Amino acid sequence: MTLALGCIADDYTGASDLANTLTRAGLRTVQTIGVPADDLALPEVDAVVVSLKSRSIEAGLAVSRSRAAEAWLSGRGASHVLFKICSTFDSTDAGNIGPVMDALRADCGEAIVLVTPAFPETGRTVYQGNLFVGAVPLNESPLKDHPLNPMHDSNLVRVLARQSRTQIGLVDLATVTRGADDVRARLAELADKGIGAAIIDAVFDRDLETIGLVAAEHRLSVGASGIGLGLARALVSTGKVRSRTAGGEASAGVGGAAACLAGSCSQATLQQIANAERVMPVLHLDPEQIVSGPGEAQRALAWAQPRLADGPVLIASSATPEAVAAVQARHGRDAAGHAIEQAMADIAAGLVQAGVRRLIVAGGETSGAVVDRLRIPGFLVGVEIAPGVPVLRAVGAGAGDMLLALKSGNFGGAEFFSDALALMR
Repeated sequence: MTLALGCIADDYTGASDLANTLTRAGLRTVQTIGVPADDLALPEVDAVVVSLKSRSIEAGLAVSRSRAAEAWLSGRGASHVLFKICSTFDSTDAGNIGPVMDALRADCGEAIVLVTPAFPETGRTVYQGNLFVGAVPLNESPLKDHPLNPMHDSNLVRVLARQSRTQIGLVDLATVTRGADDVRARLAELADKGIGAAIIDAVFDRDLETIGLVAAEHRLSVGASGIGLGLARALVSTGKVRSRTAGGEASAGVGGAAACLAGSCSQATLQQIANAERVMPVLHLDPEQIVSGPGEAQRALAWAQPRLADGPVLIASSATPEAVAAVQARHGRDAAGHAIEQAMADIAAGLVQAGVRRLIVAGGETSGAVVDRLRIPGFLVGVEIAPGVPVLRAVGAGAGDMLLALKSGNFGGAEFFSDALALMR
């Protein structure tokens, strides 16, 4: 296998988002869970997205896992590697975006790296280095209350500078709109000053195409799925990849029972859960009881199993930011988050054992815990449910043929769960 593009994603839902974007742009794409084993049979593809669960772990561990993924991708011929991060730049002042970027940049031998989380299709834009979520700066959006990585600064030059060992520069929108040659010249100017990474503005899709053309000439870039879109279009437009129409082969029906799990506390997911209550049974778990022991997960399985024969069910650990903060205050942020993720993974394993073959998971950390517990090594990317969320067909899963959807908390429309089930037969 010789890859045109290799990608390292710092969480599983973000990996699905990117894999979906690349597939829509005409690249044959596989998403793997972790660095693939040498004996995992993968089809001939243009791009591989290696999914890691490294966004919120200790920085040194995130670096070592990301370097292993880069080595695997480069060993399969990938001439460019994208380190895929969240479109809301989820991170703390300790990392992990900066430390991973620094390590990969050193491994790739790059003088300067382009960085942007912009993805206008999903309302994420960058202007003068500031990240906007819709019409508001990042620090005024609901991400200011993120339970793991609260974002209190919209200026990404400052945010990344606090994490990275290198100086951070800016390629502004005026430069981007003048075209690829001006972007190249600006990067050369910054590199000559010893600046090792540059936040680059993007407000429209055409900005991503300019960025993709320049980024593809380098060994490494950092960003969300928007820069992935730019890279994919650059690979197609320059003839390095032959575009293929995204088909529904990976989404062919599997039958079996269906279930939904929601662990995200985003406003979007909370609204999606409320809407789902009109069309399917929904069980709301008690976060305090989850942290206290295994009883809440056992209660959820006992509730779900007799209902699966009648149709889909939804089990939610999601709660308001205030409720989450109260649990974290009593038990500690990391301990509470870990307990809830593992409880949802326990529930997922029990549901699959009970015959569930179509599983929808909302929340990046929850999705990571679930896929790890189910020991699914990879996915073929199918049709798109919502922007950034494809149907995924499990590759090499011990439970056999399965369809999954892994949704970042903020993604999807108000009827996301019903929309996903309609495409997962």
